[in-house]
Amino acid sequence: MSKRRISRQQRWRIEKIQSERSERARRRAADTEAALSEGELGDEQTGIVVSHFGQQLDVEGQTGKQQRCHVRSNIDGLVTGDQVIWRPGKPTGVVVAREPRRSLLSRPDNFNRLKPVAANIDRIVIVIAPEPLAHANLIDRYLVAAEHSDITPVLLLNKSDLIDPEGNASLLNMVQRYRDIGYDVLTASCASEGGLSDLKALLDGHISAFVGQSGVGKSSLVNALLPGTDSRVGALSEATAKGRHTTTTARLYHFPGGGSLIDSPGIREFALWNLEPEQVLQGFKEFRPFIGLCRFRDCQHQQEPGCALREAVEGGDITAQRFASYQQIIASISGD
Repeated sequence: MSKRRISRQQRWRIEKIQSERSERARRRAADTEAALSEGELGDEQTGIVVSHFGQQLDVEGQTGKQQRCHVRSNIDGLVTGDQVIWRPGKPTGVVVAREPRRSLLSRPDNFNRLKPVAANIDRIVIVIAPEPLAHANLIDRYLVAAEHSDITPVLLLNKSDLIDPEGNASLLNMVQRYRDIGYDVLTASCASEGGLSDLKALLDGHISAFVGQSGVGKSSLVNALLPGTDSRVGALSEATAKGRHTTTTARLYHFPGGGSLIDSPGIREFALWNLEPEQVLQGFKEFRPFIGLCRFRDCQHQQEPGCALREAVEGGDITAQRFASYQQIIASISGD
């Protein structure tokens, strides 16, 4: 396909918009640096990013109070959960440094750029529900990302009060496959309050992030676990049975007894093009005992004779569904 040509007027408009954006960024940086040099800010202290709003963010200080802050121009890519050094101000503070991260969950955005989602989390709660339809390949992508980032994943089957054992047999079978692999799987219902105490016990003392498709009930879970947060709840689209985005920015909440929870915007797609095929392979943890046992060192796990993974599928040690999901992910990152 030939590259689309743009007119002189379109080119001028694009350049004008880019110039205006650059000028706004320059002014923001100048204002921040002026505040720093003129001594209008308080002493440096540690804090945590609790939410992000474009060029500004909310930081929680050592006393638990929060303040809207600018970010110094030499700091890139701050996200919810980042530990930072900041200086309070009137009315706006300034973040002057970011502490090293223990972990980082990222995903590609609509422009195929890698976008950080949350930092310093140690558990990812993958929320699924009877509706919208849960896709095993999307779950597997979350799991691979969690394994790659050394973050413990947990599957949560929400809206359990809507489950019909016969009508949702395929969903229940899929969930059981993940239990058999060794992943923690919980069930919960905000309507009946079933399973919420087990979920709360699992989250206590950890920094966790809820991820999953829009409409699976993440915001309802936040409201049930932390009454008074008033996280927005949306309905499913009647036309598509897909969720409508209600959470627009990741936000961090604290549990009274310790631990924190990050509610992230719904993600319908989760690409892994930033990973190498070997990293994807390692992300399927039940594959690991068979890695390196193929007859050929450069085995692509397709039709090669002596492929240890395919033999494990035939022997029942790896499910056909997970192996097919792995192949789908590899095809998506290789462009096949």
